Amino acid sequence: MAKILIVDDSRTSRRILRNILEEDGHTVVGEATNGKEGYEMYEALKPELVTMDITMPVMTGVESLKKIKEIDADAKVVMVSAAGQQHNMLEAVQSGAAEFISKPFDVNSIKNIINNLVEA
Repeated sequence: MAKILIVDDSRTSRRILRNILEEDGHTVVGEATNGKEGYEMYEALKPELVTMDITMPVMTGVESLKKIKEIDADAKVVMVSAAGQQHNMLEAVQSGAAEFISKPFDVNSIKNIINNLVEA
């Protein structure tokens, strides 16, 4: 299974995602609380996949996605968004996001998205 980095400023969201991913056999190699930390941890840990919240302090998920794509064009980054973030989702897709997960989380949807990307 995959080594995954979770980037989200919400401790609750990180915990829920970690539980879903680990229950599905993946390894969470790190957790970052903002986009800057996420970018730095991506560089250090080289995970196979990243879940990235869009709205975070210090550096947004879209800004972090762009920086990650600059250093690794093949990076697989799944954006996590709350309802009403369509404009951010469009920018994320244009910036190279692989897929989207919506809050509140749907366990089966998350597992399917992650597993499809890992197998790709």
